[in-house]
Amino acid sequence: MARIGIEGTLSDVKGALQEKGYDVVELKQENDVNGCDCCVISGQDKNVMGMQDTNFAGSVINADGLTADEVCKQVEQRFQ
Repeated sequence: MARIGIEGTLSDVKGALQEKGYDVVELKQENDVNGCDCCVISGQDKNVMGMQDTNFAGSVINADGLTADEVCKQVEQRFQ
């Protein structure tokens, strides 16, 4: 199953993804994205985790205004 990085403020999304069997990693610092296939951010900060430039090649999903189910659907679409 895919490894998903997620901002700590998105606990409802984290729980929903874990229920679906995803390996979920909380993003606390820049190095936490290593090994992630996809990241989910809250959209509250433009400069997530103090990163100006990233080398992350995976998908980034902005969860702002989305329910946990909507985020899960977007994650599932990325890996179909």
